[in-house]
Amino acid sequence: HHPAGRRSAAAPGFLDRLPQPDHATLFPMNILIVDDEALARSRLRTLLADCHNTVRSTVTEASNAGEALALLSATGGRTIDLVLLDIHMPGQDGLSLAHALHALPQPPAIVFVTAHADHAVSAFELDAVDYLTKPVRRERLQQALTKVQRNGRQPAGPAAPAAADSESLVIQDRGRTERLPLAEVLYFKAELKYVTVRTATRSYVMDGALSDLEARYTPRFLRIHRNALVARRAVRALEKHYDPEEGEGWAVRLQGLAELLMVSRRQVGAVREELAG
Repeated sequence: HHPAGRRSAAAPGFLDRLPQPDHATLFPMNILIVDDEALARSRLRTLLADCHNTVRSTVTEASNAGEALALLSATGGRTIDLVLLDIHMPGQDGLSLAHALHALPQPPAIVFVTAHADHAVSAFELDAVDYLTKPVRRERLQQALTKVQRNGRQPAGPAAPAAADSESLVIQDRGRTERLPLAEVLYFKAELKYVTVRTATRSYVMDGALSDLEARYTPRFLRIHRNALVARRAVRALEKHYDPEEGEGWAVRLQGLAELLMVSRRQVGAVREELAG
């Protein structure tokens, strides 16, 4: 038996027995740290600088989900390889932000960094590459970086066109013409004389009829109400909801949005089928 507080060199801890990563195979990455605490961001920066083969990596910071989405959405996520993401933040939390990141054309890898280990199951359901608990140790961060690269995320660069997501909408917005990839659209909602087009980060307005959009994009979008179509891939939950205009009823929750959308009684069955797969 060894004296208390000491550990024999012949009896390493569990983490010490893990296979050591092949540092020579790591490539530099563009890394985004998202945490509302400046000290936590600073500590991660320091740890990253101490990790192997991160000398040529770039590190960007965001203090909340809004800042992170603004950085990523402009290029569909192509400029960031990895997001080190806190879960508990004011406003939109890390789990919600992770949903929004997955909707990007080229979503970055996600490693959650949090003091709350009870969220681990939710994190891995969101396809997180790893889950680090605070205070983070350099060895665990290094393992997470290695795991990200072994999972096949290539360094940021020009995106290859994806045939399945190549469809776009042409939006006339405040005097300028903009091409919006259909894969970014979460819902279409008919207003008085126009249609609102909603993505994870902003809203657009376009002319046209909801029925025309439904006929054209049925494989991608589901009618939930006389005034709304939602992206099938974004449907996450069906919830009881009270609406001031329509009273007690049902609403759908979409990936990456806090807003709930009312579901008409006749469409509740269709939404349940969608959720059931």
